[in-house]
Amino acid sequence: MAGESDRIARAGDYVLGLMNDKERERAERDLEIDPAFRDAVVRLAERMHAFDRAERSGDDNRWRLISQRIAELPQMRVIGQDGAKPTPVIRSLGRRPYGVGVHSLGGRRGVVIAMVLIAVFALGYLVGRL
Repeated sequence: MAGESDRIARAGDYVLGLMNDKERERAERDLEIDPAFRDAVVRLAERMHAFDRAERSGDDNRWRLISQRIAELPQMRVIGQDGAKPTPVIRSLGRRPYGVGVHSLGGRRGVVIAMVLIAVFALGYLVGRL
């Protein structure tokens, strides 16, 4: 038995016309006997019908309608800021980063640390060879 995600994917292929003749005939036969598949096809067809409401005159108008519908989705609204200018999430660095990461080892301190590490590894190599 097909899972819900497989059923939705198959219904999407049917609605969008991505099936070959054999798969399409099987899907049409399943529409008659499988109520879950029929419901999935009807739901997807209704959702796709929303994009078909645009005038047939030009693609620009259709794209504007799609953009408008996406902008109206609840997850696209800013909570608590009706009409306010959105604030950036990442601001510029007000001061230099401190004490963490590779950028903190610059200048004289970085050169000293590199020289000490080279000396320690060289000494470890020599002691290991004896």
